[in-house]
Amino acid sequence: MLAKKNKAQVVILTTENPTAQEVYAASELRNYLNLMTCAPFEIVSTDVSKPVIAIGAASARFGLEYDVVKHGIDGFTIKTIDTSIGIVGGKRGIIYGVYELLAQLGCRFFTPTCEKIPVILDLTLPELDITQKPVLEYRAHNYRDFIQNPRFSVKSRVNMGSVHGGGIIAGDIDEDFGGGIPYAWFVHTFASEIIHPDDYFDTHPEYFSMVDGKRLRDFSQLCLTNSDVLEIAIEKVRGALLAKPLCRIISISPNDWYNYCTCPSCAAIDAEEGTCAGSLIWFVNQIAERLEDEFPEVVFDTLAYQYSRQAPKKLRPRRNVCVRLSSIESCFSHPFATCDDDSRKTARPDGTKTSFLEDLSDWAKVCDRLYIWDYTTGFAHYPAPHANWNVLQPNMKAFIDNNAKGVFEQACGALGGGTDLNEMRAYIIGKLLWNAECDVQKHMQEFAEFYYGDAAPYILGYVKAMMDKVEKDNIHIGFNDQCDKPYLTEEMLNIYDEFFDKAENAVQSDPIRYGRVAKARLSIRWVRLKNKQMLKNEIDPVEVNQFFHDWKAHGLTRIDEWVSAETTLRAMLEGKWRGTEFYIHWDVEGKERL
Repeated sequence: MLAKKNKAQVVILTTENPTAQEVYAASELRNYLNLMTCAPFEIVSTDVSKPVIAIGAASARFGLEYDVVKHGIDGFTIKTIDTSIGIVGGKRGIIYGVYELLAQLGCRFFTPTCEKIPVILDLTLPELDITQKPVLEYRAHNYRDFIQNPRFSVKSRVNMGSVHGGGIIAGDIDEDFGGGIPYAWFVHTFASEIIHPDDYFDTHPEYFSMVDGKRLRDFSQLCLTNSDVLEIAIEKVRGALLAKPLCRIISISPNDWYNYCTCPSCAAIDAEEGTCAGSLIWFVNQIAERLEDEFPEVVFDTLAYQYSRQAPKKLRPRRNVCVRLSSIESCFSHPFATCDDDSRKTARPDGTKTSFLEDLSDWAKVCDRLYIWDYTTGFAHYPAPHANWNVLQPNMKAFIDNNAKGVFEQACGALGGGTDLNEMRAYIIGKLLWNAECDVQKHMQEFAEFYYGDAAPYILGYVKAMMDKVEKDNIHIGFNDQCDKPYLTEEMLNIYDEFFDKAENAVQSDPIRYGRVAKARLSIRWVRLKNKQMLKNEIDPVEVNQFFHDWKAHGLTRIDEWVSAETTLRAMLEGKWRGTEFYIHWDVEGKERL
């Protein structure tokens, strides 16, 4: 018994000198046991005669120790010994182990503001012998609930540390909470961190990419075979690592556009390697080699993205180089392994084309540390229903089957969060990042039943109706689609609205869950508004005004990844699909600010 009739039957035991993570793990365990039983649990550090829950090194009294070399800093073991229990793990794993024990007792951590903590006055400990170690060393996504709530990230076993770049912002996970994996620089760093045209182009145009025989100042990349560029990059990377000594990974990667260098030297490497990743890997390898002795624990990261997606034929990334492969061209309504849309293939310099799965397999053969950049929303219209529910698990399995060591799922990054059932999708993705073999349907059912209450059957029915339509008609979906897809016709929107009518009726007397359903329904309302305007040239001022009022009332901000809600409204009134159409480049408005 852990508790009986409002009295704790065990104590929580730490050593006299526990680590910061053991202290936090013990305090979290005490808090949730207190909530479950209304019995005051004690944390002690001296030997006691009664049964204990031993945290970390205190488990040595039972002969239970943790092999960090074997199981890593994220792994853990939970084991019952007679009437006591020991929890051991790595720096993050000891905390994950506590949350796993609480999950075994019935707790669920769905969102930062929605936790299922059962009331069990007579709480019995089950017989446990659990060891878990994740396949993925880097588990990340940028849903608002996670990047703004590091403690919730820890509960979900997401370990993305602070980043700032590539349109992505995420905060630190404090060391007390186990810490994260912070980047010294994060993606698209050629101009932002290494060599900016404003600083160098007038005096050294040869530093920048040659396209059609001309060196480019605007929307340029770097000339990767220029020896001065290499030396400048080495010093810039070295300075960044010295300035951020706790960071163990740094991205040396192209800007977020094409225009790779085609000067004779760069082109020769790319031709020999059969990919524009050839000159990029050649460049990053040299930086990694030069700085390896000074920074032996640092990983030098780059992107296999768009023009650099295919793996080189002969070159191999050095052992301290990480390649992050992007799936941006892919269809996200069908698994990579079964999608028959050949238009999603990308071309090598010789004109031959490859699918994403082919490129994934090729990189797996040549790269010791392969990370993935995947996409889980529609960035042009965050609210629009994104029919990717059936691919989340098979695609995660494909990453892992091809030796991926890290996955970042780029999501709705709006600072106010989003609709489209993002809370449930984020929960499922967190589960898959930890264990790609998990029972997704079970997790979805548990989430929906608690988060949406009596509306759960209709929310899940809406998801099924959408996915059935996509499967039946073989509808392909990209990362940046407009709202005029065949599963978003007026006929289908009427079907979805029937589910939401029933969902709202089911929770009319439950204000919290009614608000969650109403927020989710904004997705359907947005598509109706936008399609009326773009496909029928119809605008109802009252309907538009009410939508934007309700959008703000739910605390939501951006509708489009790259422009404000105000610019999105302006685009609606002027008959444009997106507010980015007002600008020469989609990132002119810049990152969101509240």
